Amino acid sequence: MKPYYDEGGITIYHADSRGFDRHLGEADVLLVDPPYGQTSLQWDVWPDGWPSTVARFASQRASMWCFGSLRMFMDHAAEFALEWRLAQDLVWEKHNGSNFHADRFRRVHEQVAHFYRRSTLWGEVYNVTPVTPDATKRTVRRKERPPHTGVIAESTYTSQDGGPRLQRTVIRVRSEHGRAQHPTQKPIGILLPIIGASCPPDGTMLDPFMGSGSALVAAKVLGRRAIGIEIEERYCEIAVARLAQEVMAL
Repeated sequence: MKPYYDEGGITIYHADSRGFDRHLGEADVLLVDPPYGQTSLQWDVWPDGWPSTVARFASQRASMWCFGSLRMFMDHAAEFALEWRLAQDLVWEKHNGSNFHADRFRRVHEQVAHFYRRSTLWGEVYNVTPVTPDATKRTVRRKERPPHTGVIAESTYTSQDGGPRLQRTVIRVRSEHGRAQHPTQKPIGILLPIIGASCPPDGTMLDPFMGSGSALVAAKVLGRRAIGIEIEERYCEIAVARLAQEVMAL
């Protein structure tokens, strides 16, 4: 299949990733934002079996980040478990939210789950310790392991007073509401730390449900190679236009 777009290490295919049989090599990380299948909207239909299908695009040491709701992950836990093991999860906190029911908490977040291959040890997966530069000096240190944690493997990361600190699992980034060109377009700000932590500088990221190309834009900003697959041509066109911008708006 001829690429829809192929320039500067970024490649786009106009196709259905579930039936895509072209050999793409082996991606170092998958970044997936599938239809959650949680609404009555016509486009919001869960693609059955995709967690196993996309695994063929990934190397044995690759990992996969997937956006979703807790309900989505619970409903399809068995599909993920066939090929993937959960490593960690993040919460993307938005500036706004939506409610399907007027008598429940207002939902202003989405989950981002990180998986790795079931046949692979976590220590074999590419991972850069995510840190932020906002640590402050501490005068009190915990000397003993909290009793409720049980046995936890030693970490290769050492904290420093006043130095970088581990990035928190709740990341607040303004959503694309009001400027999105795709119904579920993700902001670049939530994608940059994810790709940066999980894709080697000379590696390749693959997005099998590309949409308007936010993950590819983020990969371009970080200097990573990237592959996007999208079933609707109009979104391929939008992605190409976004990638053509000389200055990426973050």
